[in-house]
Amino acid sequence: MQTDRGPAAPPTPAATPPTLEHWARIKPDAVALVEGERTMTWGEWNARADRLAAALEARGLGAGDLVVVRTHIRLEWSVVAQALAKLRCRLLGMNWRLTPTETRYVLNNSQAVAVICDDEDPAALLPAFEGQTLKAAVSLDAAAPGFLTYAALVAEDHGRSYASVGDPLLVIYTSGTTGLPKGVMKEPATDRVTIEYFMDVRGARAATPDDVYLVTMPMHHGSGPAQMWSAKRAGAKVVMLRRYDPVAALDAIERHRVTHWTGVPTMYKRMAALPPEALAGRDLSSIRTLSVGAAPVSDQLKNWIIDHFGECLWEGYGSTETGMITTMPPDMQRRKPGSSGRPYRHVKLEIRGEDGSVLPAGETGEIWTWTPAVIDRYLNAPPLGPDTLDDRGFFRTGDMGRLDEDGFLYISDRAKDMIIAGGVNIYPAEIEHVLQAHPAVADAAVIGIPDDEMGERVLAFCELKPGRHATPDELIAHCSASLATYKRPREIRIVDELPRNTIGKLLKRELRAPFWKDRDRLV
Repeated sequence: MQTDRGPAAPPTPAATPPTLEHWARIKPDAVALVEGERTMTWGEWNARADRLAAALEARGLGAGDLVVVRTHIRLEWSVVAQALAKLRCRLLGMNWRLTPTETRYVLNNSQAVAVICDDEDPAALLPAFEGQTLKAAVSLDAAAPGFLTYAALVAEDHGRSYASVGDPLLVIYTSGTTGLPKGVMKEPATDRVTIEYFMDVRGARAATPDDVYLVTMPMHHGSGPAQMWSAKRAGAKVVMLRRYDPVAALDAIERHRVTHWTGVPTMYKRMAALPPEALAGRDLSSIRTLSVGAAPVSDQLKNWIIDHFGECLWEGYGSTETGMITTMPPDMQRRKPGSSGRPYRHVKLEIRGEDGSVLPAGETGEIWTWTPAVIDRYLNAPPLGPDTLDDRGFFRTGDMGRLDEDGFLYISDRAKDMIIAGGVNIYPAEIEHVLQAHPAVADAAVIGIPDDEMGERVLAFCELKPGRHATPDELIAHCSASLATYKRPREIRIVDELPRNTIGKLLKRELRAPFWKDRDRLV
């Protein structure tokens, strides 16, 4: 089935949104950024970004240069990002957990010319720079051989000021769960359709200067920078949590009267798992929008969010390669349970069978999409082949799903996660949904492992809520009421913590790898 029916278009914001320089002129002394007890006004933010831009330009950085930024969520990231915007540089957000070997791969693959980090020991990164010519290596905190310090650069006075045209061009490397990471560059919108598409994505939850954003998503992920820049365009305040903690998030919402927060399911799950007294008496009435995405969201979790925060939940589905694909507004959450929403305006969706044919409404197949933001190649790589991008520009997401008669998308699973047992397709997400409904289960991950007779069999890993107890046999019995025999896990393993990346996505590859070593399956 194909659809390009999207939600009603929200009010259209100005084509050229206000810049940092604009807000620094309008309200220089108003607080723009908060991190713990540290604050920064709009005027301070712009002045520091000007000084840093001048210092970096003096080291040879300029338009088009790619700069790796490897930091936690912190005030200085905002200064760095805006300095790069003023210089028309590109910003590559790098996961601060990467090893020097992984860092070297990204530096070389991206052809970056500078790196800015907040590592406790920047010198440990020096092996990653071997064979790489960098114009600058900057440490935000610790001094180290070969590194300039952020404080020294910001203290330089070159007497320069800059006018940014908006945000720095963003480069994001995919997580690498299916192979080596690949870079995706977010190109600026120039044509009418693409501009309208981005306006719709940004405008659905449009902010005002009176709003307050809570940012807990990492800055090497598209969501963290997107929230920062949405707030900046609106002149809204941003509250940052350097490391996510559910109690700290609740405290921030109350203290700063947060109106907008975007998180991944894991963040909300950890909040939901808090003891009742941690939530009792909280004033969370300031929240206008809560957004969730990047991983499947159970109906149980959605209902918990709505019960505690009200009708304010937005869900989004998209990818680094395509941009946002669908949106699910608050008024449809309980009317269309399990759905990830309808496509944005200009977005097209097709559900395709194994033979490539477009399937009718209600049938499950692989999701292919065209969006105005879809890429045609990865950074410094040849064009994508027809198995990923067809001749009509449709991108193969690797996700399985279906469309209903109203054009709402229901995601079943990742195609690569599908288990084939005795020739029957089994979707792990269905089993995980059942396990997550058990009162003792915080999260679950289901994989297929080798079986001599059936090819694969179902194995489940469960992470329990603090203070709760359940045995594998109890959980298997729980599944029997909701799942056909062939879908039920033959074995369930209780683990302290499931492997996740920094944005909370389950790393099933790590769970599968020991079982499929020296076998043919792509883990």
